[in-house]
Amino acid sequence: MSRAAEFVFPPPAIPALQVAGTAALFPVRRIYCVGQNYAAHAREMGHDARTPPFFFGKPADAVVPGGGRIAYPSRTKNFHHEVELVVALGKAGADIAREDALGHVFGYAVGIDLTRRDLQAEAREKRQPWDTAKGFDRAAPVGQIYRTADVGHVSKGAIWFKVNGAIRQSGDLADLIWPVPDIIAELSKFFALAAGDLIFTGTPSGVGPLQRGDRGEGGIDRLGTVAVEIV
Repeated sequence: MSRAAEFVFPPPAIPALQVAGTAALFPVRRIYCVGQNYAAHAREMGHDARTPPFFFGKPADAVVPGGGRIAYPSRTKNFHHEVELVVALGKAGADIAREDALGHVFGYAVGIDLTRRDLQAEAREKRQPWDTAKGFDRAAPVGQIYRTADVGHVSKGAIWFKVNGAIRQSGDLADLIWPVPDIIAELSKFFALAAGDLIFTGTPSGVGPLQRGDRGEGGIDRLGTVAVEIV
């Protein structure tokens, strides 16, 4: 007698983010990230500001809904913050035209791309992947998602990050080298995008280290804040 297949152990919970002003949750499928998408940050990382941004990923379960306590990660002595605009997709698509791209956006949020900077530099020097530098546990704190139906599309506004109350990063979304429609259109040429995908769009200049005991807080105009405590 046949019976329904069963998992050999209970599957993990689906990572999810709170949707602002509702009781609904946004299920996270994949996390894509854009590198060097602000000219000043590209320069501070030692690259020509004209270099087009590139893509890398983080695992979905690296997301930390709403921020909170983050353990200082192992195998690093140079643990950095990078505050970013996060785009939450609500519609699938591949090879998306730029003029259609914003129709795939469900909403926006504030995110922090946490980075083991020393491991990233070592990987870059050896031409190795960035997984251990970018994709470790709890490496993607993200605040509430604000629906486009409520806030519209976000193309300008202050983006900032504070450590223990002092400003470290300060910029404007209008300074993105590739704005959101370009990012979605280009990314969709490499991957079939789907509802539930998050895109970290790059960070302004001023990235720097976090130490145990630090409290970091990032914010974007109209999109609230997300805070972390390093323990």
